[in-house]
Amino acid sequence: MTKRLQNYIGGEWVESAASATIPVIDPATCETLAECPDSTAADVDRAVKAAREGFAEWRATPVMVRAQYMHHFKVLMEANFDKLADMVVRENGKTIDEARGEVRRAVEAIDYGIGVPFLMRSDGMEDVSSGIDETTLRQPAGVFAAITPFNFPNMVPLWFLPTAITCGNTFILKPSPQTPVSAQLLYELLDELDLPPGVVNLVQGGVTSSMALMEHPGVTGVSFVGSTPVAKIVYETCTRHGKRVQAQGGAKNYIAVMPDANMEASVRNILGAAYGCAGQRCLAAAVVVGVGEAYDKLRDELVKQASKLRVGYGLNEQTQMGSVISAASRERIERMIARGVEEGAEVILDGRGHKVEGYENGTFVGPTILGEVKPGTTVATEEIFGPVLSLMRADDFDEAVEVINSSHYGNAASIFTSSGGYAREFKYRVNAGNIGVNIGVAAPSASFPFGGQKDSFFGDLHGQGSDSIEFYTERKIVIERWL
Repeated sequence: MTKRLQNYIGGEWVESAASATIPVIDPATCETLAECPDSTAADVDRAVKAAREGFAEWRATPVMVRAQYMHHFKVLMEANFDKLADMVVRENGKTIDEARGEVRRAVEAIDYGIGVPFLMRSDGMEDVSSGIDETTLRQPAGVFAAITPFNFPNMVPLWFLPTAITCGNTFILKPSPQTPVSAQLLYELLDELDLPPGVVNLVQGGVTSSMALMEHPGVTGVSFVGSTPVAKIVYETCTRHGKRVQAQGGAKNYIAVMPDANMEASVRNILGAAYGCAGQRCLAAAVVVGVGEAYDKLRDELVKQASKLRVGYGLNEQTQMGSVISAASRERIERMIARGVEEGAEVILDGRGHKVEGYENGTFVGPTILGEVKPGTTVATEEIFGPVLSLMRADDFDEAVEVINSSHYGNAASIFTSSGGYAREFKYRVNAGNIGVNIGVAAPSASFPFGGQKDSFFGDLHGQGSDSIEFYTERKIVIERWL
């Protein structure tokens, strides 16, 4: 019998009130891994009440003690590293190397949370007026929630949870129903920490539980990562209900390749950026702009290297690219490729209909390259979220910058060049929150905010880094005189 997942509320594993469930499918084997309850508003209310009841005790817990819990959490993550990575492959379809990389980045986010006692320190000044001192204090703000996507089921929740709770808040995670088992494994480790009841809570489910969290008056703030249309809904709903919100949306990340770039090395980087995680990440390379004479060399080298990628089941150590998350995703990606052809793009490498021996029913799409893509077309402007790379031409550096800045997204952009001058101009002029120079995936470490601009981010304070300390605390100004 397929296991039905539970929620974790008030320090206990509990059954959801929902009768409906969502199947959790291994996209490579089509095996049903579990049944995810489609939790109700009543489940969310129960979690919020537990978090609010636990807040007073937790905020009064010394911050160094709160940080010690994160030390122990890190030890448990390391001890269960392989188990966590294995489940990412089975739920998500990544390769085992990609899954290990994700879990490693999740551990790094815990490291940042351990540093909260130092990061929460504020400033002050004596004698701002005669005999009067003024200081600032940072205090926890209340109950926070995170609504997270399928593509990084370990890393993205831990962008938020360690910092939120070490700052003294209580926390509710609502993970993607496509990858809920990874979230359950994380919470099994958190359960071993013996945190006070209500500090961390897990509510499985889909749209109903997400909306309930966004609308609940007991929730102070919400963090979200997902597509731009949904990010807009999250931002509008949360602000309408008076909440703090950081909503990270979709992307269409451009890479400019200059004629002076080392072509072979650049393409190795670009391949990882385009086809890593089967292109299912918000920092995936989506469009490569060949500048001047770079285009033809770029096209030929991309085809040469991409056609050799080994597509297969992620638990095979030899696999270089796994499956996409679902049959629905595969169909949507293949429709986008067809749309590109209708709009005049040339299919240089076609990954449609890709089959893997032994996994014929798996949801695989092979590496795909579309050439001669024109500005303004669908494949140049809209997020595909799959292993599809579009190639565009630009006559010179200025045109390349203009093409990149014309996108309504602004998550990331990179340049490959041997010129410091071009690199500086690119950093200065391109409107994207994460900039790479000779790096395909400009993914900030946990100590830096995850930037995003335009339709890639809605809010004021980004996830991670110093922004997260601002997001999870209230600043209180204390002005005092003693007579």
